[in-house]
Parts: sequence; structure tokens; C-alpha cells
Amino acid sequence: MKRPELLTRLLITATLLGVVALPLWAWVSVLSNVEEPLIHASIAESGGWSPDVIQAKVGEPLHLKFTSDDVMHGFAVGQMEMQPVDIEPGKVSETTLTFTKPGIYTFFCTRWCGINHWRMRGTLEVSGEPTAPETVSPALYVTLGLNLDAPHLADAVPAEKPSAARGMGLLHQISNLPVDQSADYYRSHSPSQVFQDLSTSGLTDSQRWEVVAALWAQNTSPAALAEGGEIYAQNCAACHGETGSGNGVFADDLAARGEASMQAMSGSMDMSMQTPASFSDPQRMLGASPALLQGKILRGGMGTGMPMWGSIFTDEQIWNVIAYLYSFQFDYSK
Repeated sequence: MKRPELLTRLLITATLLGVVALPLWAWVSVLSNVEEPLIHASIAESGGWSPDVIQAKVGEPLHLKFTSDDVMHGFAVGQMEMQPVDIEPGKVSETTLTFTKPGIYTFFCTRWCGINHWRMRGTLEVSGEPTAPETVSPALYVTLGLNLDAPHLADAVPAEKPSAARGMGLLHQISNLPVDQSADYYRSHSPSQVFQDLSTSGLTDSQRWEVVAALWAQNTSPAALAEGGEIYAQNCAACHGETGSGNGVFADDLAARGEASMQAMSGSMDMSMQTPASFSDPQRMLGASPALLQGKILRGGMGTGMPMWGSIFTDEQIWNVIAYLYSFQFDYSK
């Protein structure tokens, strides 16, 4: 073969290879620079999260981008230590998450965006090598066989807010206290039950209530109360009110929705609305054990607007919220 002819064939071959390789290179370049899909947040009535199911893999960073289609929202993953991400209308927010074990995680909105704010939840499905199964004990309210929907009202209530500080002083004076001071006893008994158990102590009614307050104070701490108060302010106060009186900013709307649903029987979104419970009601709160409150927080209120928080808060956070709720009944100040 002559030299000019060989050079011509080589040039044609190289050109053909370039024509084939160029699209492949272009696709690789495009795929390597694909941006993460933008997650849209909108109030629950307009759809909530879109998409509301996100896939991830253990050990691989998951980069997420958000924008709001209406009002300010927030993003966080339940039972995961992370700084909530603020999501503003017309702007893009970003965060990167890395999961250490597979499972189903719940993400939720952290900003009160409307009456159905708590319905703004989605799912993170994290795949990976299965880990050793964790031993999960049933919740205390299940172990105790408590009926969460039955009334649990105190037979007696104090004339004024009991002082835990004065109760501590009384505890040091009683040689044979007829009640158990353990955490198990505290969690499984209501304040009203403990008040009755102290009937043989020789104390007056007001002193018995102060001892009850002291026992409740012994089972928490300033740090735990602070965390419980912060969680309450962020997730509960809009319905139950800052002082726990059931008069939060959404309380009237919830009552109106509940009344409308009773008249028109129109849809599950309305039929689940009721006036929020008052934690400042001594008969209600002093008749409820910590285990009962744990069950209501974990499961939510059936037939009410109370959402299920079991997939959002850790066990410790739930017990801290419960301790804080009793601060509406007991004076924990020194």
C-alpha cells in the first residue's frame, strides 16, 4: 500500500472514532455534572414536600437542595442530630447528610407554616448492608397496658402550685417514706396516685403535694427541662400555647375545623381536628402518669389533631418534654 493511501485511511479512521467518541464523552460529562433534583416545599394543603420520598445509601453523602413555593419552611430528619435547614421562598437552601445505618427515616418541616404544618413529613429510604438487629423494648405505656384514650383525671388537686424546693426539705425529714423514689416508680405512677400513696405519711395535703413535686423534680434536671422546653416551643406551643393552656395561635382554627367536620362530615383532614389539650389543667395533668404522656406523644391522639411524634423525637427527648409539661403544675424553682 502506498504511503499517501495509508495516511488517508488512518485519517478517516481517526475521524470516525472521534465522531463515535464525542457523543460518549459528552454524555459522561453531562452525567458527571447532573445537579441534584430540587426539593419543593409548600404548605400541606398544597402538597407538602415534592418529592416526599428520597433514596440514600449508607456511607454515601446525600446532597439535598430545597426551595419554598409559598412561605418559610424548615427541614430536619427525625432522631438525627442536625441543624434544621431554613427554606425561604425564591431561594435555594442546601444540606448534606450521611447515614451510618440503613432504615426508614422521617423528615419534617420545622417551621410553623399553617394549621396542617405537622402533616409536612416525608420519608428517607436508606439502603445498605443490614446491621445487627437492635433489641427494641415495647414502650412503657404498652408494658403497663394503659388505655391512652380513657379519661385519667385526678381525684384531688392542690389548692396552689406545689413547691418542689419545700418538698425536698420534707423528704429529708421523713425517715420511712411510703413511696418509691426510683425512676420506674415515677414513670409508672401519676402525681395523683403518689399523693394517695403518701396518705400514711402523716403529712398535710399541701405537704403531700410538695413531696410529689419534689419526687418529680428529682427525675429531671435543669438541662433536661431546658431541652424539653425548647422542643415544646418549637413543636407544641402553636397549638397548646406557650403556657400550656391550649390557647396556641392555631387553637381557634382547630376548634373551628372540628366543629365544621361534626356538622358536614367533610373529609379526614377536617375530621381530625379538635381543640388542643390544656396542660395547665391540674385534674388532667395530675391524673396522668409520665408513661401515659409518653404514649400520647409516641402514638399521637386518635381522632384529634395531635400528631405522632415517635419517629421524630428520641426517647430521651420525649422524657424531657414530659418533664417540662409537669412544670405547668409544679414549681421547680429553687
